[in-house]
Amino acid sequence: MPEKPSLVLSEKERKLIELIRKLKHGEIRVIIKDAGPVRVENIKESILL
Repeated sequence: MPEKPSLVLSEKERKLIELIRKLKHGEIRVIIKDAGPVRVENIKESILL
């Protein structure tokens, strides 16, 4: 069985993964710039009409 290549994360990517794991439920929006995450918006309210 071939080995999977190792994945190297930047500090911002690592923080994003940690944030996602801490989020029990909900929705987030990730803003990407230059192929990396720069901001995460936690969506607090959604109104269905």
